[in-house]
Amino acid sequence: MTYPIWRRLIAFVMFCCCVIGTTHANPTSSEAEVRQLWQLLDYVAVDYAGAVQNGAIVSELEYGEMQEFSTRAQNQVKALPPHPLHAELAAATIKLKQAVERKESPQQVAQLAREANRLLLQAYPFPVAPRALPDLARGAALYQAQCASCHGAAGAGDGALAAKLEPKPIAFTDEERARSRSLMALYQVISQGVEGTSMPAFAGLSEHDRWSLAFYVGSLAFKDTDIAAGESAFAQNNAASATIPDMNTLVTATEEELAKAGSPSTARAVLAYARIHPEAVQEQQERKGIVLARKLLQDSLDALKNNQRAKATELALSAYLDGFEPLEARLDATDRQLLVDVERTMQLYRGAVAQGNVLRATEYAGQLDAYFVRVEELTGANKTDATTVFVGALTILLREGVEALLIVIAMVAFLRKAERPQALHYVHAGWISALAAGALTWVVATYVVSISGASREVTEGLSSLFAAAVLLSVGLWMHQKGQAGQWQAYLKQHLTAAMEKRSAWALFALAFIAVYREVFETVLFYSALAADGNGPALLAGFVTGLVLLSVIAVIFLRTSARMPIGKFFSFSSVLVAALAVVLVGKGIAGLQEAGWLTATPVSGPRMPVLGLYPTIQTYAAQLALLLAAGLGFGFNLMKVRK
Repeated sequence: MTYPIWRRLIAFVMFCCCVIGTTHANPTSSEAEVRQLWQLLDYVAVDYAGAVQNGAIVSELEYGEMQEFSTRAQNQVKALPPHPLHAELAAATIKLKQAVERKESPQQVAQLAREANRLLLQAYPFPVAPRALPDLARGAALYQAQCASCHGAAGAGDGALAAKLEPKPIAFTDEERARSRSLMALYQVISQGVEGTSMPAFAGLSEHDRWSLAFYVGSLAFKDTDIAAGESAFAQNNAASATIPDMNTLVTATEEELAKAGSPSTARAVLAYARIHPEAVQEQQERKGIVLARKLLQDSLDALKNNQRAKATELALSAYLDGFEPLEARLDATDRQLLVDVERTMQLYRGAVAQGNVLRATEYAGQLDAYFVRVEELTGANKTDATTVFVGALTILLREGVEALLIVIAMVAFLRKAERPQALHYVHAGWISALAAGALTWVVATYVVSISGASREVTEGLSSLFAAAVLLSVGLWMHQKGQAGQWQAYLKQHLTAAMEKRSAWALFALAFIAVYREVFETVLFYSALAADGNGPALLAGFVTGLVLLSVIAVIFLRTSARMPIGKFFSFSSVLVAALAVVLVGKGIAGLQEAGWLTATPVSGPRMPVLGLYPTIQTYAAQLALLLAAGLGFGFNLMKVRK
């Protein structure tokens, strides 16, 4: 059959169904209605090119259909039940209709229709991926038995009956047509048939058989060289996971869409291999995200029931660190309370595992699984919009950058007050080296090895505790020298080259540690956000964060420059001690998440920016540090009085 007629017949059947559906509209949308709307938008995306070229109508019949179906899509959306994304979806269909009326380019119309379909699936999701892995061998057998007589043994549209049929059967090997054809569209045609043609409905086949046939047919336009290149991309994993992250993307995306989002050759190669080897996508999907977290949590619970506590603890940590934690950046920008609920319940679950309490652990595991479902709804494929990415990138940079900035600026201001500009080079070398090490970390984490969640938390936890210890000692020292007469005496006694050199290297180490621990975490969070696309929004958030950090730095430097030296030392000592309290809280929390320390949750605020985590261990460590700082400050004051 010729392609335009085939598509028009499908659209006609779809249109009739849509009219019936809207005549008897229910308060809630059914899966069938949403599927019909998805097909309608998909039809406009694919076939508009046959109606308009270069701003001129090339087929009056097809252009009339485009007008009719874009109007129908707009009306169908109006009938959908309320949803937070409903207004955005309605606006997308209005833009689509207007683009058709203005005879915009096929590329523009296709983009608008795909965007509307993306919003439709996000707001009114329905199962799009097969429930079980398709069997392409089974699909090939079904094709030869049911389809080859019309479409040809190799799918070239030259079967034994092809000459007698009108319209002619589709040639599945036609690469140009295949570029705009998704597996889901093929599945729908196989399931429903095409009225008025020789294409029957194969509703008698099982759902698994229909998917197997759709996958096989969808692979016929690819060459062996495409498949080999795709196999190489999946072996490297990076390009494949970025192009086709999950099964939903595999069945709904077309080669045309994927090519626009990245390299056309990579898109074709990855899609070719994925359609023939869907198990590669499933395995890739199971190695990350909430799917991995849920699987590992269930494995942990099974291990506990088999009295394997050590294994259950290890799996629980991996469920959090490797499955859930990479999503924290996105979740933090969309639903902070859900993030808090997951972290707290995870701690309670690990506590129950440590006690061997199967009943309590089962209860917490059930709560976590429900939370994970909600997390997946918020952070799954195509769920992270540009605004969320911008807010996430901005808040992460500010949250991680302010601490490091305050420490470095305090050191710079201190050295200027002390009139020791030669030591400034060591401080600048320290934070610049930390940024370079952060860039190297990004390269390693992205292209060389995957940094495990436990490694992340241990690195952050230990560096936080080290920085807290150094800051406490620096704070006590600054407080002592800030007392009357102490600073001038110190300068006269210790302003030697040897002392300056030793102090300078200590400043280098502090600047490096303070900045690198923040850069390390920021790099990992940004890597997670970058995986969702929205690069311009990510860059905008990063640049905005840098501007705000620069403003904070200028304000702090100017304020400290006008402050008397005694007052400056007193203020800085309190600030440095406060930062030490924040870092010790973060350090303990990081080691708890890595499983190095136990966590006993209590009621209380969770404010990571202040290092507040509601566990007995973090509160106790911060209280101990506050007590040490208070005793040190008190001792300094007693010495001054004497």
